[in-house]
Amino acid sequence: MGNHRVSVKPSAAKELEAVPKRDRQRIVRRIRGLSAEPRPVGSERLSGQERYRVRQGDCRVVYSIDDETESVVVFKVGHRREVCRT
Repeated sequence: MGNHRVSVKPSAAKELEAVPKRDRQRIVRRIRGLSAEPRPVGSERLSGQERYRVRQGDCRVVYSIDDETESVVVFKVGHRREVCRT
């Protein structure tokens, strides 16, 4: 798989800042990993949408993939209780 360009929406970046520091570092590593493998083991496609979800501990990252432009856009980051309701 090629390297995808990963971008984070400003709203998702703000949500990421609200995550505790010890969890934030793991989430950032997970998001960076989407560049090399946008559909890692454990990722799930959200029903009725062209978005995916990957978990890191109790947190979830919701993102979309565009294979034509080789880009990944992160839309939402947060605790599973809050993210799963989108």
